[in-house]
Amino acid sequence: MTIFLVIVDLSGSLLAFYSELDSLFNPSVYAISAGKPLEPGELAARAEAATGLLVTSVATYKPGVAAWLRVEAPQGQPEPKFEYLRFDPVSGVEISRENWGAISDGIQNLMPFIYTLHYELALGTFGLWVLGIVALVWTFDCFVGFYLTLPAKRLRKHVTGHVNQKYWWKRWQPAWLIRWDASAYKLNFDLHRAGGLWLWAMLLVFAWSSVYMNLSDTVYTWATRLVAPYHTTADLPERAMPLTQILTWREAQSVATKLMQDSANTHGFKVVTPLGLTYHVERGVYEYRVRSSLDILDAGGMTRLIFDAESGAQRLLLLPQGQYAGNTITSWLVALHEGNIFGMPYRVFVCVLGLAIVMLSVTGVYIWLKKRSAKRVKQKFINLS
Repeated sequence: MTIFLVIVDLSGSLLAFYSELDSLFNPSVYAISAGKPLEPGELAARAEAATGLLVTSVATYKPGVAAWLRVEAPQGQPEPKFEYLRFDPVSGVEISRENWGAISDGIQNLMPFIYTLHYELALGTFGLWVLGIVALVWTFDCFVGFYLTLPAKRLRKHVTGHVNQKYWWKRWQPAWLIRWDASAYKLNFDLHRAGGLWLWAMLLVFAWSSVYMNLSDTVYTWATRLVAPYHTTADLPERAMPLTQILTWREAQSVATKLMQDSANTHGFKVVTPLGLTYHVERGVYEYRVRSSLDILDAGGMTRLIFDAESGAQRLLLLPQGQYAGNTITSWLVALHEGNIFGMPYRVFVCVLGLAIVMLSVTGVYIWLKKRSAKRVKQKFINLS
């Protein structure tokens, strides 16, 4: 796993400061007009009118950054040579056309490329599955690694039959310490074992949240539902027949605004700002995303409402916390993994953690190689004897 973890965690350390670095290489998408942003549905309608393309989703993740509009060609027309439009969310003016993450298109795609490298090794679906499997093994390895730090011998007991906790801790305590003046092998061993113990909880968080990022609709959903209620857009069935009439973007925005406000009144939360509107053609629904008073993220939001693209009837409401325990857990995993909570101090921690995981991976391989070499020497000696 070391090769994959080194790639993922070095890139992840950079992604902790995505906006700051991206603004250096792609300043045009951060030069946004002053004023109140247009609603996602209005932005999509203007983009379709201006380009003749079909918009499938609109996303405005944070103030001061250009909106993302994913587009495709109308039926019977050739597909465009780009996948996304970037629009000024305030003026509604097009800024750029791009294939997000394609480093061959220029330096402006450097940070998006690093993101795709982190998320899917820049290999599409194949890379997504590879890293998903690595994340699963990593999650299992967190428990194995923790177990291996425990004292190996049987615990002493008092004559009463109870475990001597003080003695047990005394034998486990060295596993938490680093002998800085020891030999190279012992130092590597201590860095690997003690570093893994001190960071264990966060290692598990990042390992399991990586499973969510890459295997969300399969392994993660199945495992989460074993312990808590958990719902996603994938719960809605796919349509057997295409819709006969679809709400326009402006109509969908009007319906979304009303339904979200009704939900806010019913569930006692406040809508802060609209963030995105997506049309899921395979399920015949619109998904409306906003930032609400229930969101824990520093930027963006995970308050979502899904409604029928034909009738406008509400199909599903997904709140970031306080509704379904599994969704609440997921909201925290996403926030912690993305460094999108607790401000700058936590983002610095995420950056350092990425480097620490690289260290743990490299020292782990070093220890394995040394033990493997010693085992071969021992076997050779036995054979000669």
